Amino acid sequence: MRERRFKGQQETIIKSHHNKPQPEQSQKSFEAEKPSSAKSKDEIRLNKFIANAGVCSRREADKLIAEGLITVNGEIVTTVGTMVKKTDKVVYEGNVLNTEKLVYVLLNKPKNFVTTLSDPHATHTVMDLVKHACTERIYPVGRLDKMTTGILLLTNDGDLAKQLTHPSHEHRKIYHAFLDKEITQEHLDSIAAGFELEDGFIKSDKISLVEGSAKEVGIEIHSGKNRIVRRIFAHLGYEVLKLDRVYFSGLTKKDVPRGKWRFLTPKEVTFLKAGIMK
Repeated sequence: MRERRFKGQQETIIKSHHNKPQPEQSQKSFEAEKPSSAKSKDEIRLNKFIANAGVCSRREADKLIAEGLITVNGEIVTTVGTMVKKTDKVVYEGNVLNTEKLVYVLLNKPKNFVTTLSDPHATHTVMDLVKHACTERIYPVGRLDKMTTGILLLTNDGDLAKQLTHPSHEHRKIYHAFLDKEITQEHLDSIAAGFELEDGFIKSDKISLVEGSAKEVGIEIHSGKNRIVRRIFAHLGYEVLKLDRVYFSGLTKKDVPRGKWRFLTPKEVTFLKAGIMK
């Protein structure tokens, strides 16, 4: 009886020893998941990739995938939940989608900041003012010279930037110019009619005195030529003491203090892309 009991105990002990590797198997299973977890850091769901490109929401992206309207590296993908790498070529309606989330930052630029990504000779650039806005690499749409203040848009949306800066789209820019002396009506009429500068003909779209002072002028123009407003007034013998851009393609400085920024609203982005805001 004792022998049997011992054997039974021995069998129990043996069984328990056979069971001991289970934690080790669990550990192996955990270790086996690690590469998958590491791999996922380099991948995102296809619907998120599409949404980050500004095409539509994730839910709507799932519909596009299911309908076979998305290709990845030349292959049609119809499986919702597909994972892709940021380096993959994702195409919708013939357009390669940007892997970065599209970002739109509206800055009220102060003076003494250069409108450039980097300049070894400049003490400050506009990028210093928006360096904490996002992790994406954004860049200025158009230029404001160092001493000019006001509205400046920064984005990583190359298509929109091209649309906003091309003269053929005639996106409006309005400046408030402070002159060194009172401007004559003759010269206001001359700017409205237009004249030749060293780089071609130029005229304002609209121009008028700012109420209360003949030294302050509001000028609307769609040309993107370098320092064009200052050169217009210099051509007629005026020095621009201060220049502020108060309007750019439907965007204003409202609720954006000097030196501060805000993100554009989805509605503003939609209107800009559609050409509704000009």
